[in-house]
Amino acid sequence: MFGDISPQYHPLTPETIADYVFSRPELTTVFHAGEALEAEEVGDGNLNLVFKVRAKADAKRTIVFKQAVPYLRLVGDSWPLPTDRARIEAQALEIEARLCPEHTPKVYFYDPDMYLIAMQNLTDHIIMRKGLIKGIKYPLFAKHIGKFMARTLGNTSDLVLDYRTKKLEVARFINPELCKITEDLVFTEPYRRTDRNPYHIELEPQVLALQADEALRVQVAQMKEKFMTQAQALVHGDLHTGSIMINQTETYVIDPEFAFYAPMGFDIGAVIANLFLSYASHEVRLPDPETRADFRAYLLDSIRELWHVFVAEFQPIWAQVDSINMPRGYQEDYMLRLLQDSAGMGACKMMRRIIGLAGVEDIRGIEDVHDRSIAASLALNIAQTLIMQRHDFKTIEEIIEAATACRPTYPWVS
Repeated sequence: MFGDISPQYHPLTPETIADYVFSRPELTTVFHAGEALEAEEVGDGNLNLVFKVRAKADAKRTIVFKQAVPYLRLVGDSWPLPTDRARIEAQALEIEARLCPEHTPKVYFYDPDMYLIAMQNLTDHIIMRKGLIKGIKYPLFAKHIGKFMARTLGNTSDLVLDYRTKKLEVARFINPELCKITEDLVFTEPYRRTDRNPYHIELEPQVLALQADEALRVQVAQMKEKFMTQAQALVHGDLHTGSIMINQTETYVIDPEFAFYAPMGFDIGAVIANLFLSYASHEVRLPDPETRADFRAYLLDSIRELWHVFVAEFQPIWAQVDSINMPRGYQEDYMLRLLQDSAGMGACKMMRRIIGLAGVEDIRGIEDVHDRSIAASLALNIAQTLIMQRHDFKTIEEIIEAATACRPTYPWVS
C-alpha cells in the first residue's frame, strides 16, 4: 500500500456515514442534526466507495459522498492506489466549475483526511451509457459536451495560461499511478497476450490478427507517446458516457479523478469513441430496424455536432492569442491536429474496451453471444480504421464516413 495515509482515515459504510454527515458543518443547510437518514453504497466496484445519502423525511435533500480507498476495487488490495486521487478530483472539479459551471456538479467540500468529496446528487439524471443502451436520444448533449470540452481544455492550455501558471498546474496535477493504469489498459495490454484481456473467445481470430499487426502497433505506440509526453491541457482523463449524468435538458460531467495534463485529443477522442461504441452495439441492439437506423443516425449526428460546437466554442481561445506568433495558418493546423489526435486516441479507447480489462456494457452487456461478437467485431474494425487513417482526415465528416463504411469481420454477417 501507499504509505502516506492520514491517521484519521477509515472507509465509511452505510451504517457509519450518518455520524460523519452530522459532523460536517458544511451540511447543516441540507440535513438537520440527528434526523433519520437513508444511505446506500452505489460504487461501480472499480475504484471508489460511493454513497448516496438522503433525508428520510425529504428525499430531495440528498448528497453523494465519494471516498477513495487505497487500492483498485476492481482487482483488490493486490493493486494499491494513492488516495491522493481524491484531492486531484476535487481540484479538477473546482476548475471545471469555474470554467463551465452549468455542466459541473456542485461540490460541498473535500475532506483531505478522509479522501472524500461531498457533492450534488443528480437525482433527475441517469448515466448516459445506460440511456444510450435503451436507445434514448439526448438532443442537447452534443452542444453541452462540445462546450464543456472547449472551455475546460482551451482555458487550461498554453494558449491561455502564462508560462509559470501552466507549469505549476502541470505539477499540481501529476497523477502517475492513475496515468499508469491508462498507459497499461489503453495503450499496452490490448496488444499482447495477457490474462487481463477478457475478450470473448469468438473474437480471438480478429484479436490475434490485430495484435500481430505491427503497423497498427506502431500507430498505437505513437498515441501512447503523446499521452505520456504532451502536457497540452488539463484533461478529464476518463471522459466516457459512464462519466456523464444526463437528461433531456441538462448534462453533467463527473468523476475526473484521472485528470492530468495530456493531449486534448484524449478527452475529445474518448467521447467520440464511446458514441462509436454505442453505434457498433446498435448493429444488433433495438429490435426494430427502422428505430435502430434512426438511433444510429442520431449517434453520428452527435459526433458531428460536438466537434463543430467544440470548434466554435474554441474561437474565444484563439481571440486571446498573439496573432503574430500564432497566425491563422497555425491555428488551422492546431485544430486539424486536434481532430487527428482525437481519431487516434479514440481508436485506442475503443480497442481497449473490446479486448481489455473493464469493457463497456454497450457491448459486453449484449446477451446473445453471436450478436455480441458482431458488435465487438464492428467496433474493432472502426477503431483500426480510425487510427490507421487518422492522418488523412481533414474533417469530422471524413471520420464518420470512414467509420460507417466498416463492417463486422464475421462470416455469418451478411
